Amino acid sequence: MIAPLRGPAFGSYACDEVGWLLTDLSAVPLEASPDHRERAIQAGTAHYAESLPVEYRPTDEYVALFRRALADTADRLAHDVGVLTELVRHLVSPRPVLLSLARAGTPIAVLMRRWALATTGIDLPHYAVSIVRGRGIDTAALRWVLDRHDAADLVFVDGWTGKGAIARELTAALADFPVRPTLAVLTDPGSCTDVYGSRDDYLVPSACLNSTVSGLVSRTVLNRLLLRPGEFHGAKFYADLTDADLSTVFLDTVSARFASVMAAVARDWPELAAADRTPRWTGWPAVQRIGAEYHISDLNLVKPGVGETTRVLLRRVPWRVLIRAGAGRDVEHVRLLAADRGVPVEEHSDLPYQCVGLIRPLNR
Repeated sequence: MIAPLRGPAFGSYACDEVGWLLTDLSAVPLEASPDHRERAIQAGTAHYAESLPVEYRPTDEYVALFRRALADTADRLAHDVGVLTELVRHLVSPRPVLLSLARAGTPIAVLMRRWALATTGIDLPHYAVSIVRGRGIDTAALRWVLDRHDAADLVFVDGWTGKGAIARELTAALADFPVRPTLAVLTDPGSCTDVYGSRDDYLVPSACLNSTVSGLVSRTVLNRLLLRPGEFHGAKFYADLTDADLSTVFLDTVSARFASVMAAVARDWPELAAADRTPRWTGWPAVQRIGAEYHISDLNLVKPGVGETTRVLLRRVPWRVLIRAGAGRDVEHVRLLAADRGVPVEEHSDLPYQCVGLIRPLNR
């Protein structure tokens, strides 16, 4: 019988925090160098989800920066997690089933589950599922959930939006299912969804790291040479990185602030619920303008927002980083990563995001 993977056998989260609807590929060598992966992806000879980047082991300096960023933002994160959870519980379902989009959405959904437990005593089901740009959602995982839960209760959780590729992918992928494409995100700087904690482009510290802040789980893999029909998408558990794991530190630091923000959340979520939250897709014109300015025809290579820029620097072959003039500590880790990788940083006065990462085109 197929069952979710759970810690400690898979991942470093406690077994009740999340069930991973994934196939364990921990024993399979899937990592490739950034240059090799980038050439294959841009040439169209391989999809980005068929392999994995070499996992980044953070330096002591970078970990110190992460801890400082977490201390700086913990209250704001706790507040926005609370607002997001209350919006979901009052606008979607009082007992939602959280389906986090592995892996950026998974720490956020764990925090949402903790908020609900702390404020109402309700234990929300939480599963992590895979969605792959250009390939859709894991239909085997979705059918597994639908066999056990009411479709009206399903809510998809992600960490942040960039230009809205995943929001569009989710809507298209669910067209043949009786499921609303409700995407709940902690921060929505691209204005791509109507369920969010904030629309500010600020640093969510879980974006600073890869598996070491996401339960030691890789990003998901969809490789038909490895997965049989009907199997869930795959992922790896990097147990060898246990000594560098900050997943619980992130969760515990934020959830420890819940009590201090409850009054503000109770004040703010009804105001946001009553506001016009219609997605405006305001970041898309900026992405198009940047693509034209830098002669980038494939706009998949333009990654806007703090979270997406960080991913470019950690996983891809970065070409340039654009930073909004006056951006402060929210982009300090971006400057550090860019310096480590020898990536030019350019300041722009008119960015609607704090920063934008540009992946190096093949012809540059």
